Amino acid sequence: MNKRNLGFLAAFGATLIYGFNHTIAKNVMPTYIEPFGFIFLRVLGASLLFWTLSLFFKGKSIEKKDWPRLVLCSFLGMVINMLAFFKGLELSTPVNSSVLITLAPILVFIFSALILKEKIRVMKAVGIIAGFIGALVLILYTAKSGMNAPNIPLGNSLFILNSASYGLYLVLIKPMIAKYDIITLLKWLFTIGFLLNLPITYNDFSNINFTTLPLYEAILPIVYVVVGTTFFTYLLNAYALKNLTASSVSSFIYLQPIVGIVYAIGTKSDTLSLVNVFGMLLIFLGIYLVTKKVEID
Repeated sequence: MNKRNLGFLAAFGATLIYGFNHTIAKNVMPTYIEPFGFIFLRVLGASLLFWTLSLFFKGKSIEKKDWPRLVLCSFLGMVINMLAFFKGLELSTPVNSSVLITLAPILVFIFSALILKEKIRVMKAVGIIAGFIGALVLILYTAKSGMNAPNIPLGNSLFILNSASYGLYLVLIKPMIAKYDIITLLKWLFTIGFLLNLPITYNDFSNINFTTLPLYEAILPIVYVVVGTTFFTYLLNAYALKNLTASSVSSFIYLQPIVGIVYAIGTKSDTLSLVNVFGMLLIFLGIYLVTKKVEID
C-alpha cells in the first residue's frame, strides 16, 4: 500500500476516534471533571506518551529558527483548539459541536490557499461544498435537543473558535511535519502545550477527586479521550499530513456525523432513514472530489 493510501487510512482512523469523542467526553463533563481539568489530563498524558515513544526514535533536533512557529502551532492546536472545544461541549450539545466543526475544512481550504499557496481547483471546491451540505443534512435532520446545555450561544461561539484554530494549526504545522519526524515534533508540541495550558487548567485538575471516580462512567472515558482522542488522533493526523494536503486531511472531518449516526443506531437511540443515506452519500462524494488527485506538498 502506498503512502498516499496509508495517509487516507490514518485520516479516517483519526476521524473515527473523534466521532465518538463528542458524546463520550460530554457524558463525563461536568459531573466528574471540569473541561479545563480534562485538558490538563489530555495534554499531560499525551506529552508523557510521546516522550516515552521518543526514547525508541532518534529524531532531528528542532532548529532555532523553527521554534517560534512551533510555539504558535502548539498554542493553536494544543491550547486554543482544546480549551475552546471542551468548554464549548460543556455549554452546548454534541450535535452542535458536530455541526460547527464542519467549518474546519472550509477554513483550512482558505488558509491553505493563502499561506501554503495550494491551488484552488474547481473539483476540490465542489467537494468541500458537497461534504459541508452532507454534514448539515445529517445533523439538521437527526438533531435532538440536549438537556445538559447551559449556554448554547457561547458554546457554539467556542466551537467556531475551535474550528478556526484547528484549521490554522493544520496549515501551519504541515511544513514542519515535512521537515521533522512526527514523534519529535509532537513531543515538543504537547510539552509546550502543557506549559501554556498549566496556569489555566491546573485549578480544575486539582479539584478532581480521583478516589470517587466510577470506572465505566468516568475513568474509562477519560482514558479514551487521553489515549485515543489526543495521542492517537494527533499521531494519525500528523502522518496523514505528511502524505496529503492540509485540505484533504481536514475534509475527513465530514465523516464525524456519520460516525455519530452509526453509534446512535448501534445503541438503538436512532434509526437509519433515506435522509441519512443521502447525507452520507454527499459526504463520501465530497471526500472523493477533495482527495482523488495526488497532491503531496
